Amino acid sequence: MLVGAFDPSAWAGLVFSDRPGGGFALRFVVERDGERAAGYDLMHIVHEVGPHAPDGSYARISFDTYLPLGRGHDTPTVARTGRLAGLTLEWSKTTETTVVGRMSVSYDGVIETCGYFPWDWNGAWSCEQPRRGEPGQLDESTYLLTGVSADGESVLTVMLRHSPPVRESDQTEPAIDVEGNAVVPIRVASGDRVHFRAVLRTGHESADAHADLAATAIDSRLEEAAAGYGATRVKARGHWEGLVSSITNNLHWMQSMKPETGRRYTPAGRRWIFPRPGGGSDHWTTFCWDSLFNAMELEVESPELARETLLAVLETQYENGNIPNWRGRFAGTPDRSQPPVGSLAVLKHYLRTGDGRLLEEAFPYLERWSAWWRAPKKGGVRRDGNGNGLFEWGCDIDLLGESPAHWENEASHHQLAAWESGQDDLPNWDVATWVEGTETLDTDCVDLNSLMALDYECLAQIARIIGRTGIAGQYEERYHQLVNRVNERLWHEGQGMYVDRSWDGSHSGRLAASNFYPLIAGIPTEDRVERMLAVLLDERKFWGQHLLPTISRDDAAFSDQQYWRGTIWPPTNYLVYQGLRRYGLDEVAGELAARSVDLFLKSWRDYQQCRENYDSRTGEGGGHSFQSWGPLFALIGIEEFIDVTPWEGLRLGTLTPPPETILENIRIRNQNWSVTLGQWGLNVATGGNTILHSSGVLVLRQFEAGPTWVSAETLSLEPVSVSTALGSSSVALRLDDVTSVEMADALAIPAGRHRIRIEASDYRRGED
Repeated sequence: MLVGAFDPSAWAGLVFSDRPGGGFALRFVVERDGERAAGYDLMHIVHEVGPHAPDGSYARISFDTYLPLGRGHDTPTVARTGRLAGLTLEWSKTTETTVVGRMSVSYDGVIETCGYFPWDWNGAWSCEQPRRGEPGQLDESTYLLTGVSADGESVLTVMLRHSPPVRESDQTEPAIDVEGNAVVPIRVASGDRVHFRAVLRTGHESADAHADLAATAIDSRLEEAAAGYGATRVKARGHWEGLVSSITNNLHWMQSMKPETGRRYTPAGRRWIFPRPGGGSDHWTTFCWDSLFNAMELEVESPELARETLLAVLETQYENGNIPNWRGRFAGTPDRSQPPVGSLAVLKHYLRTGDGRLLEEAFPYLERWSAWWRAPKKGGVRRDGNGNGLFEWGCDIDLLGESPAHWENEASHHQLAAWESGQDDLPNWDVATWVEGTETLDTDCVDLNSLMALDYECLAQIARIIGRTGIAGQYEERYHQLVNRVNERLWHEGQGMYVDRSWDGSHSGRLAASNFYPLIAGIPTEDRVERMLAVLLDERKFWGQHLLPTISRDDAAFSDQQYWRGTIWPPTNYLVYQGLRRYGLDEVAGELAARSVDLFLKSWRDYQQCRENYDSRTGEGGGHSFQSWGPLFALIGIEEFIDVTPWEGLRLGTLTPPPETILENIRIRNQNWSVTLGQWGLNVATGGNTILHSSGVLVLRQFEAGPTWVSAETLSLEPVSVSTALGSSSVALRLDDVTSVEMADALAIPAGRHRIRIEASDYRRGED
């Protein structure tokens, strides 16, 4: 049985599904002082997006019922400090068929429980009124809801009990509403609790309707589940407290489901479910690069959910190879795609988990998607309108249909091409022209060509891993050809940057944060990197207290601070960060990471919000309050502790550590790691045992360790000492090409870049 708040409109709710295309759901509604919050309204009064174990063993979310109810976007945003959570919902999946939970209340009003069928699932609900009865029957504080699937094969039994027992004058009547839903309103007062137990069984199994619903038993189970998850979950302690939970809590509570297949996926946000043809909401909506980044976030604690999300994106592919900008069950965008970061997401999943099965499953999708960009079209190449080997954003007009989203039907072809970029209204596109004959913009753009090069490079690595060496060579050749073209045609010596180029040969005068994407693709030479770095660190252009603005600070559009016109966006920061790391620019990368974390954690800690973007001048959050790729800012911080990339292998440490913070229980390469950062240095442990400790700050790349040895490439700004715990009295120390044998296990490393290996020469095997 899959259980979770999978219905996007019912964050305060649960879906129970025992098979694709069928199941049941509960949602909870709050009433107070004549006001009512239901569905999406509850998103605007969230007090805590709490812990949520990936396996459903424990979950908690709470709502501030003292805020105005039912106001939607007009609900005031207030800091959480000193405010009560009026309603806290907790639940735990105790067996494969059973969930228990409780609602803890600190307001006077009503909690309404509704049993319903989400999406196109169907069946019938019934509910029994409370009554005083014989032993084993319902009493005046207990309610029974029963849902039966349309085919009679599945039955959900839900028992609710109000404690303390209700007074006779406060009893309420459950009912079946006009839509056939079971509705149970319960009058509550501050300090009350409503416990529930839900059991999903086949229609042929005997009912367990009057099983024990003792509040103490449910309380005990929830406390045990909370403690168990808290002890084993990935967490950060210290200065960056909340760094991990800001990712895991948000992403796990964001999970939704494709009801026809049972595939779990992570939408761009719970409000990002598009209309369906004929009216109403589609059953699901997957945005391409949003969900690919979501998978990278899910890797922190739930590789299986990350895997499902990756496949959910790949499975939206159209027959011609296009993985679309967005797709739902009933509609999508066959006319356009989004930035090709899929091969990077899949490769990073493999490097973290060793999941070769996913590589085999994903590679055909990724190959078809890569081929789609360069496929023949109207005598040319789909996204190379001028045939010069460089790519442009575009839109396939002949594939356009009537969209259920009215704003798309009103959009120009130029706007559709801009939407393909993922940077919908970036000022760079203001100076580009739509070309009807090629159905592209007339601009060879830095962002797309950099990401296409990255795609080729990652596809080559995936092909080699799965034994497709011939195909790997083809992608490597494409990579080098595209890198050469970008270097020849998009580098602007005067600006010291890669710059968009119009087909008439003129270079754009606009610089966006995405103009630094050549770094992540390994395109610039070292001398060009130095020029780019000078532009990045120029406070008149990009650098500043709040990083990174999507358009240069001296651009006329910067003051707009609207959407991609000057605001700060998570995917841009993430890709630029990874590019800086690729070139070993660790100080700058670390500073970008620290400022990204501070920006995000302030909004998370103060308001429990996961914002879509931020104002580059003030750091204030903007856009949607719960956008699933928002925690990419926090992921950058985690990757300061530990990361694995196609270019650096396993990397640990930073040159710009926060005040002491420890990251615990993160699983990479089938090991649980704990990494501590501080001004004093770096400590690395696996399985509870310290394997490396440094006396100063440093970065380790290509890190590998065995029972008797440790090796890495190091970078430090000052001399440091590295020690290990190899259980040996005699250790071979290798610094670059010089080896010595010492009666100690510490290695003095000069400042700069070096290669080290520490190996026990008389390893005490009995003490392993």
